[in-house]
Amino acid sequence: MALKIWMTAMIFCHVFASCHLDQFHDNLTTAITPQDCSLKCIRQGGTGCEYCRISNDDLNNALGLTSRNQLGSCVPWPCFTLLGEEDPGICQHYVDAPTDLHVDFLPDPDPDSDSIVVSWKPSQYGIAFLRGFQVTVQPLSGSSAGCQLFLFQRNLTLSASHSEMVYKSDPFPGLPLGSKYAITVMAVPVPERWERFYHSKIFSTRSCAEKNGFQQCKADWYPTNVEVEQKGSVITVTFNLAPPNLGITSYFSYCSANGKTTYIEIAPNYSRNRTHHSFALRDLKEGTNYTCEIAANEVDAMRKLFNFQVKPQEVGSTGPSWTLAIPVGFAGVAIFIIVWVVLTRMPCVQMKKIYIKPDELIKQQEEMKAQEEVMILPNNRRSPPRLLICYSSNDGPAHVNVVMKLGAFMQQHMATQVCLDLWDSLGIAEEGSMAWYCNRIQESDFVLVICSKGLCRKSGHLEHGLLDSEVMVSLIGAEVGRAKSDGRDLSKYMAAIFNYSEEADIPTELGLVSRYRLTTDLMLLFSQLHQVRLHTPGRYVKINNISEEDFIVSHAGQALQEAIRDSEKAMKEEKEI
Repeated sequence: MALKIWMTAMIFCHVFASCHLDQFHDNLTTAITPQDCSLKCIRQGGTGCEYCRISNDDLNNALGLTSRNQLGSCVPWPCFTLLGEEDPGICQHYVDAPTDLHVDFLPDPDPDSDSIVVSWKPSQYGIAFLRGFQVTVQPLSGSSAGCQLFLFQRNLTLSASHSEMVYKSDPFPGLPLGSKYAITVMAVPVPERWERFYHSKIFSTRSCAEKNGFQQCKADWYPTNVEVEQKGSVITVTFNLAPPNLGITSYFSYCSANGKTTYIEIAPNYSRNRTHHSFALRDLKEGTNYTCEIAANEVDAMRKLFNFQVKPQEVGSTGPSWTLAIPVGFAGVAIFIIVWVVLTRMPCVQMKKIYIKPDELIKQQEEMKAQEEVMILPNNRRSPPRLLICYSSNDGPAHVNVVMKLGAFMQQHMATQVCLDLWDSLGIAEEGSMAWYCNRIQESDFVLVICSKGLCRKSGHLEHGLLDSEVMVSLIGAEVGRAKSDGRDLSKYMAAIFNYSEEADIPTELGLVSRYRLTTDLMLLFSQLHQVRLHTPGRYVKINNISEEDFIVSHAGQALQEAIRDSEKAMKEEKEI
């Protein structure tokens, strides 16, 4: 029962850990590594057992267990269990959580897994009563855990200067590539009614390409060298083939232009060339820009993007002979003279002059130039930007309906891949609301927070698996603060309000991010999502169904406007009550 309670407590700690992924630092050569020593040496305070690893055998002997502990060498409140028999007072002091938690990768011969080692520093607060550390590795998508316990010998007392010392764990081997884990380092002892005893972080193991190089990974490999050559009206594309050890035998490519896409399956003849292959693209339109992708014919294969323009064919011709050019030239001169004479001898009454004011002429020229210089946004982005929309359900179902209609409109008319918790109830059930938001924040290109009066209102509980809005604001505010302190671009994070909300509804945690009023600023929001300028000298971006004047033309825009009116009405009725 104690083990189950401890596992539940640790999972709770992991779920509410920070989502920030720190960069891994260099290996520390001066770090203190664990020693092999017995519990007897630790309890008696002998030499050679200053910082000791506790093995499963030691734990089983101390607790009288005969089976292997599910959590490895860790037990709930290990100080009371292992050190408190001789002196219960040794485990009743407060010790603050460790600091500077880092994860380093170790060499691992297995190409499908990673080995890591965790390092940290003890806090100077309560360090004189510190008895050891407990390190836990918990996968976010599973229930299994790896745990290591390290204890100091009984008579060892650390001073405040030891807070600059770095302590290391033993290696955690066999972690599958591309997996996310929660790392927790706990200071021992852990008295009751003490919350700041641990430090957690989320980290990811490396991908196959990061560890082994993408030439060794089927899912990460893609053609790196693509050459395009035009002969007549035919485009020949040459690309490098995958290494034989990956077992890739077929490829595909598709090209798009003017809303039309052409798909081609490619089966190279390895008896002719085992390193490169060429294929032809026919029936292409002259003067047209084509956007193409090529990839291995595998599930979720990485794709190589390339572009080309079909140049008009040059028609060969021989120049006219001088015997033909001279008569043609004389004829042209004669026609010019005749026309000039006729025009100069016409009656003056037939010559009508049109006077235009200079300012009107300039205005006409500017209007004509603006019309001619309209810039249509090119559709050559490899994939639409991924946008996570965060909001509060404390403002009632009408406000939630507005958020849903906004997500549908942006996905349909703003070339954006929208992520909304209401659309992924299965993912939230599998990962948990906090882990779901942590993962989506890291995966998304942009995060848009819809601000309203209920956003920072504490609900006290979770409804329908959704995250408490106050926790969500704190989480995103922490990410914004880290990005600012690290000197990173803050354009990933945005805040927005609808017409029935006010600027004061935007939390102070989001004071540094761009803010928009919807639906007035839909064009500005589109500009930030796609990193394009709306206006340049003589040019402007033209996007249908997004401007404030015509966004209601579409069905999605009408639905959004109707939802906004319903929410405004609900807000007014709530105020009157």
